[in-house]
Amino acid sequence: MELQEIREKLKEMYGGENKPITDGNYDPSVAVKCINGTFVGRKTEDITVFRGIPYVGKQPVGELRWKAPVDYVPDDGVYEAYYNAKSAYGNGQLETGSLYYLDEDCLYLNVFMSDAPTTLKKPVMVWIHGGAFEAGGTIDPMFDCCNFVKENPDVIVVTIAYRLGVMGFLHLSHLPDGKDYPDSQNLGLLDQVKALKWVHENIAAFGGDPDSVTIFGESAGAGSCTLLPLIKGSHQYFKRLIAESGSVNLTRSTEEAIECTNKLLDELGCKTVGDLLKVAGQKVFEASAVNFLHQFPERDGRHLPTDTFEAYANGAAKDIDILVGCNKDEMNFFVYSFGPEGWEQFAESRKKGKFAQMPADEKALVESFMKDVKGDDFQPFASLLSQSWFNVPIIRLSEEQTKGGGKCYTYYFTPESPDPIMKCGHAIELAVVFNHPEFSADTGRTFDETFCKTMRKMWVQFAKTGNPSLTADQSPDGKAKEWPLYDQKDKQVMVLDEFDIHPAKEADVKVVDWDRTYFLTKYYAL
Repeated sequence: MELQEIREKLKEMYGGENKPITDGNYDPSVAVKCINGTFVGRKTEDITVFRGIPYVGKQPVGELRWKAPVDYVPDDGVYEAYYNAKSAYGNGQLETGSLYYLDEDCLYLNVFMSDAPTTLKKPVMVWIHGGAFEAGGTIDPMFDCCNFVKENPDVIVVTIAYRLGVMGFLHLSHLPDGKDYPDSQNLGLLDQVKALKWVHENIAAFGGDPDSVTIFGESAGAGSCTLLPLIKGSHQYFKRLIAESGSVNLTRSTEEAIECTNKLLDELGCKTVGDLLKVAGQKVFEASAVNFLHQFPERDGRHLPTDTFEAYANGAAKDIDILVGCNKDEMNFFVYSFGPEGWEQFAESRKKGKFAQMPADEKALVESFMKDVKGDDFQPFASLLSQSWFNVPIIRLSEEQTKGGGKCYTYYFTPESPDPIMKCGHAIELAVVFNHPEFSADTGRTFDETFCKTMRKMWVQFAKTGNPSLTADQSPDGKAKEWPLYDQKDKQVMVLDEFDIHPAKEADVKVVDWDRTYFLTKYYAL
């Protein structure tokens, strides 16, 4: 899809500002009464969409910057829900300004529902977007869920926004006046919990089942989904999660977080939180480029445990049904996106970090792994980071969830783009999941339609039942798809091959290199 087409679609979705309706002039058939107001959506054919519903009582602006999200309050007013809200500030190095309307006033959600009649409460799927915790938003046309809901009218989909980058993940408590900001390092996750609370308390008014909520996300959104069960009090708001290419490794230590804060302070010439509060949001956003791809949630021991994998092994999420997986060539997306020169700079910066600090025996293992990687000059290190960031953490999460007494279904997505760099890169499955073949076409191909429908059906089946397996009657190709649970003996994964969806032992498809890369999870994001 061309940039101009994307902008036009965004204009349709954004296009204005939701306002109160005070004259009583609205269509009650597209109005839903929630606790914090009656919201009036828009209908297209048989799909009704509510955009830009606030899920907090006050937006995180002014003195509330770097403060925990504020509970919404009862409200008898009537409000438009026509337009997508503004997206959160992320990282100044990412050129999202031409695509996303950015602001600190950003804590809103969207609801997509079919008008298809049903006597049952519908399962709810809540999407948490990715973007390295410092980019993206619900306004992305990829996450317009009309196509998805049209095909699967028996579920309701909610897409939520949350604070990103230094607005959502900035350690402040070490500063002289930082004691009043004990949550600043994980605000983005707390925003997500607050959005899930709103869904739990209001989704029944839309026909949804508050006791059948599945959170799902990709990349940082997947990392969020796997981290949310570790936050106290969160389990009451969802019972299942789907994590596409992201895990609990996408976090940082307190020491790493403080280092990033100090870089930002130096960039802005600030010494205290008070100084930072005087800086305009746009300027903070631009300065955040100094911490590009380092602005992760913090293993602070307050909201998140200091060892997230161990928490899973100890049963922290054993009551949550989990579906997780990764793509065959994850990091190739970043090579494709950065371009040769940008990738080389990024790779060199990473090599100077934790990679350079490894003891000799570990460095020898990863160098041995890279030596065996075939392909272009960029491929060895890209494959190493694919292992470190995505493949290994997903398999280890499967291991630990099983060890902790929980259920986990694991997949390995393999279809490729014809682009020789992209291959089966990060995020390539999103167009399949959201039923947007036009975005797959942008990579030079579209995926097999039956394969795409089958994958979506599995996601929905999991959201409904906690098991993604399909009977022959349920499967779009008329063939049963039995998806085995991951276990520590056979370690079976579902291979999402475009023309042969099938279960296989991990050892046969080699998602990870157990001898030479599995240990990398101790470094979290390498």
